[in-house]
Amino acid sequence: MIVETEQTTPVEPDTQIKALVDRRLADFLGEHSAPVDDPEVADAYRLLGDFVLHGGKRVRPLLCYWGWRGAGGGESEGVISAGAALELCHAGLLIHDDIMDSSDLRRGRPTMHHSLAALHGGSSAPEFGRAAGILMGTLALAWADELLAVAEVAPGRLRTARTLFDQMRTEVIIGQYLDILTQVQERSSIEQALKVVRFKTAKYTVERPLQIGGALAGGSLELVEAYSRIGVPLGEAFQLRDDILGMFGDAGETGKSVLDDLREGKNTVLIAHARRYASPSEQAHLQTWHGNPELTEERAAEVRDIVVSTGALAHVEALIGDRARNAFQVLGSAPITQEAKDGLAVLANGLVHRTR
Repeated sequence: MIVETEQTTPVEPDTQIKALVDRRLADFLGEHSAPVDDPEVADAYRLLGDFVLHGGKRVRPLLCYWGWRGAGGGESEGVISAGAALELCHAGLLIHDDIMDSSDLRRGRPTMHHSLAALHGGSSAPEFGRAAGILMGTLALAWADELLAVAEVAPGRLRTARTLFDQMRTEVIIGQYLDILTQVQERSSIEQALKVVRFKTAKYTVERPLQIGGALAGGSLELVEAYSRIGVPLGEAFQLRDDILGMFGDAGETGKSVLDDLREGKNTVLIAHARRYASPSEQAHLQTWHGNPELTEERAAEVRDIVVSTGALAHVEALIGDRARNAFQVLGSAPITQEAKDGLAVLANGLVHRTR
């Protein structure tokens, strides 16, 4: 699968694995044409395929691959199919998430429900787009099951990986539930916000993909537990960085407006910390504008100033640093191959320090 040369670095396998996962996804989607002869259904299938294949960092497939290699896994199409299944699952969840968040952009392009709405004119187009988006997201989730089921690995190992996959989906759904719950509560504590980070992102994005890869290769219980101790803090650092980018990032790089999270009223650790330490006037400003769909860039800049002045931004940066150090410390002594340690170190560093 990987062509070894004297110049090979951990970055080169990542590039190759992404290409193999993309090819597996393209092949799978090509085998799944619309089951009815209807051009409008075909259009929806085309939009879903474009969403899956274009954009995305392929973080979960890469972590699954390095989890596999760390457990001694060799060349196999099975881990590529599993990584592609994780990506299909991710696509379905993103489509649903964008509907719940009323987001306009994803990866610099219109979200799926907006693209589907554009297929039809009239006042009912937005409602159609949301309903159709729910269906297309659910279809991607169903396809993820189908693709994982045909991964070419030993049946016992596949059953173990499937159990982890099912746990992952349950956790991320509950994490999403906790996330929307905080938006209807009067206040969200820092502890509540961190719980959302753990279940919506950390376990789903890093811990479980690592463990699924390890299970597919027949990794020991000790190794699977080590992946948890690496994956949870690294996943939390990843999401905390995402929250910072969602408020302070460059939309040209992130592909998402920096107003979205604020207009939505997303109760991140940044906001929870700012509310706890804000002055009465600052609290009133946050109460007025955080979660206000009429938020302007000028008002958003004032919210960002409060986040900085209350020490929330510095606090979250410190949380990221602590979690990254914990993850790297466990990685250094983990019972995995040196190749996997090097590959994971490069990938983890990119997740923590990314700008998009």
